[in-house]
Amino acid sequence: MLWKQTDYSGWGRVHKAHGEVARPERGAHLARLMQDRPAPAYGMLRSYNDSPLNDGGRAIDMTRMDKILAFDPETGVLEVEAGVQLGDLIRLFAPRGWIPAVVPGTGFPTVGGAIAHDIHGKNHHVLGSFGQHVLSVTLIQPGGKRVTASPQRGKALFRATMGGIGQTGVIVSARLQLIPTPGPSMRVKSTRVESFDEFLALLDASTFRYNVGWIDGTAKGGGLGRGILEEAELTDGPRAGRALPPITVPVDLPSFALSGPTVKAFNAAYWRKVPSQGNVHVMPIAQHVFPLDKLHDWNRLYGKRGFHQFQCVVPVAEAGALKEMVAKIARSGLASPLAVIKRMGDGRAGMLSFPMEGYTLAIDFPAREKAEMLIAELEAMTVEATGRLYLGKDALASGATIKAMYPEWEDWAKEAARADPDGVLITDMVRRLQLRDAT
Repeated sequence: MLWKQTDYSGWGRVHKAHGEVARPERGAHLARLMQDRPAPAYGMLRSYNDSPLNDGGRAIDMTRMDKILAFDPETGVLEVEAGVQLGDLIRLFAPRGWIPAVVPGTGFPTVGGAIAHDIHGKNHHVLGSFGQHVLSVTLIQPGGKRVTASPQRGKALFRATMGGIGQTGVIVSARLQLIPTPGPSMRVKSTRVESFDEFLALLDASTFRYNVGWIDGTAKGGGLGRGILEEAELTDGPRAGRALPPITVPVDLPSFALSGPTVKAFNAAYWRKVPSQGNVHVMPIAQHVFPLDKLHDWNRLYGKRGFHQFQCVVPVAEAGALKEMVAKIARSGLASPLAVIKRMGDGRAGMLSFPMEGYTLAIDFPAREKAEMLIAELEAMTVEATGRLYLGKDALASGATIKAMYPEWEDWAKEAARADPDGVLITDMVRRLQLRDAT
């Protein structure tokens, strides 16, 4: 297997890595790599931080291991290699009446990445996290040992793998339980929301299986937290029209492109795109669940220095703390156009899984010193509210902060040590947070 010197980075482009990378195409190739020169794996590099990076060391690019291994059209049970992209699963199986139970806001992440971060989507309050729909996962551990774990067999290993950021072995394949869909479309109801309090009330009262809110992070005063709520259901018709082709950002934009006045004007116009009485549209499933894919390479909007995304979840009882965060962001003048709020249930599959019952807020900031200072304040507010930061997004927190948010981290670290006693799967983020260090 040929190793090549490669430069790569997370989606936020703040953390970067250089090292030897191999791209196996078959399970036998991967097994030989893990026997002779074991290394951590990554997929499409859609984690925003240093989660998939191993600067100065070796890494395994899993994107060529993207085969469909088996599918039962009667039960919706699908077996795939880890490099299959989630968007391709919707494209291939929605016409056959099945889709993945949980997807994030982009279709580019791989199944392996979805497992490693136990991702959540717009329907978390109904169907929980991705890992809760994984029937079994097959790993190759350092030394070449092939192991399969499920909620019934090898439960501790399974729970350490779901959301386990790749530390229990390289994910080779997984068996997934898809959910039925009556058709290839979604009926989406859009509502213009006037304030933060109204937003939470609407999220709490929603009876839709999919809901997500966009917040104007620049609005203050009586308009604090205003935005657009989108609620949706799968539908069999009328058949949606074809989505417009995506636009690509061809170059890194200069810093002034997302200046405070520009973002404020854009957000105000975007908020008004939905009429006061709301509207309803039918659109292809992917068009609604993957809004980030309308603009390819959108991370270049933030320029060469990249961006941070702050994402937290706080318990329902701490909604006031989330409102204070939104107010602090608005006062800072640092908000970008991308700010999302969702209602979450309690579904989580792993020891380091992010979700908890409550509300999650995600917002991007250009990578600047002032933004990092603001994020530190937001992290402290999250700690005070007994919330969590998302390991798929965080690029700045300390190990002590993260460990306090994830009470099962020691159990997870023990399972990771059993699977990888020599620490050859440790990545930059695991080192930064000292997640595998003994207490």
